[in-house]
Amino acid sequence: MQLIVIKTCNMNIYQLFVRTFGNKNTDVVFDGDKSQNGCGTFSDINDKALDALKKMGITHIWLTGVIRHSSMSSYPELGIKSTNPLITKGKAGSPYSIMDYYDIDPDLATNPSNRMEEFEELLYRIHEKGLNVIIDFVPNHLAREYKSLNKPYDVEEFAEYDNTSVAFARDNNFYYCPGQDFVVPKSEQNPDSSLIYKESPAKASGNNVFSPTPSVNDWYDAVKLNYGIDYQNGTRDFYPIPNTWYKMLSIMRYWCERGVDGFRVDMAEMVPLEFWRWSINMLRESFDVIMIAEIYQPHLYKDYVNAGFDFLYDKVGLYNTLENIYRHGQRAETITEVWNCLAGLGDAMLRFMENHDEPRLASKHFIGDAFKALPAVVMSALMNRGPFMIYNGQESGEDAEGATGFSGDDGRTSIFDYAVMPRHQKWMAKGKFDGSDFNEEQKKLHDFYSKLLNFRLENKAINKGAFYDLMWVNPWYSHFDPQYVYAFLRYHDEDRLLVVINFNMNESRYCQVKISEDALDYMRMKSTDDSQQTTDDVQPTMRVAEEVFTGEKVEYNLDEVSSKGIEMTIEAAGFKIFKL
Repeated sequence: MQLIVIKTCNMNIYQLFVRTFGNKNTDVVFDGDKSQNGCGTFSDINDKALDALKKMGITHIWLTGVIRHSSMSSYPELGIKSTNPLITKGKAGSPYSIMDYYDIDPDLATNPSNRMEEFEELLYRIHEKGLNVIIDFVPNHLAREYKSLNKPYDVEEFAEYDNTSVAFARDNNFYYCPGQDFVVPKSEQNPDSSLIYKESPAKASGNNVFSPTPSVNDWYDAVKLNYGIDYQNGTRDFYPIPNTWYKMLSIMRYWCERGVDGFRVDMAEMVPLEFWRWSINMLRESFDVIMIAEIYQPHLYKDYVNAGFDFLYDKVGLYNTLENIYRHGQRAETITEVWNCLAGLGDAMLRFMENHDEPRLASKHFIGDAFKALPAVVMSALMNRGPFMIYNGQESGEDAEGATGFSGDDGRTSIFDYAVMPRHQKWMAKGKFDGSDFNEEQKKLHDFYSKLLNFRLENKAINKGAFYDLMWVNPWYSHFDPQYVYAFLRYHDEDRLLVVINFNMNESRYCQVKISEDALDYMRMKSTDDSQQTTDDVQPTMRVAEEVFTGEKVEYNLDEVSSKGIEMTIEAAGFKIFKL
């Protein structure tokens, strides 16, 4: 059995959706096109923006939506047609319905004919700041009207040699429904019966729907790629290497050669492990690339790490648990089950509380208050040594209020429409990227994110240290409330932190947080060691814990900390990070 090796990195990732990040338009219309609603470009991510992100504590930028994808915008002078509205989600299209794996979305360039050069200039700017670049790799599916205009001369087009008379063949790039035409699902976006889209034979849809009639809730705009699995009978034919494998490895190499440092792999779990073992090994013969898997099946975590992925989405574990604590009354103490179930993979998990798929924390569809959400943010940021991610606008309190078009009013900043982030716009106002147009609440929020992110980078207990769960020694019948309060330690050498979080959004909690004797041993805190004394009049076993962000000081007796604990009151939707 291959040993698990986790590449622990001191990483703060900023997911930057280029289309909305730099969009300064304040006069947008519902379902507007690019000319009406505007669009952010690579040039908007200028030196001032990058300096501000680095100052905030960002180390890696995930540039989202940069590869050319389905869109109702056209560039006839470049040979780029708009995609059929019947199979395009929103005016701007889904960034995960790829039209050309070797091309850049022309919407994102100041001069669309120079879009690749502008992208490479952005890579250079980012690297000059000492930051790293991650982009999306979408290996499971591509757009129904896919046609590459920019592929290297020696690369075959997808399905160029497919046998469309069979449902499956190892070297076909797609799956087919022989003798059946594709039927566009009915939707509000398809009110005009005069519009038609022809596809014969029908191809399987992106979410493993092997039918010519996908539903409106399926990934009907995308086509499933074939890696050698016959889903009709479950057989797996990987030898010799299937044609699709070579094509996808070529795409990853292409972007690494242009200077990207890593990939966030969309729906990695829908692509066979055998491909990842082969392709990541091949890729790393030439490139030291970061691989992050979007994955939602915990029983596959170990296999995907062993296949070469550095980090995995922690969506169904920590994110969902925190969501349930806030929205459905789940007990805070159940967070213990999250790390227990990971069986040592905690440092391989990418933690977050926002991304393009999830509702904004400040949205009425989720918590509805950016400050009340901070306990969950702190929990995600400080629990392990793995990477932490925020989504552009999160640090400005973006709430995604109202519908912008295709995606509706769902608490998410639309990835399908030409949308804007009004609160984020105040941060980049007048091109300063300093929040000079922020109100006081936004300044306070942004300052907190900056402090937290930089703390992660600077404190060894967080970026190098161990984790110790204190819930077992603080039961409900003591002066502690595990329904709402969660406590843990992080420690490395002389850096020792006690983190206590109150998830109750309306009431404070008084606690006497106990630290077990074995935890004191692990942290090398002994009552015979008086090196922690702060003043001459403090008794030899008395210590002072100082809160990292507020400077609040709490005195405690080291000899009694395992029996009587450290006394404190945690305000509603609050937290304290004490340096011991």
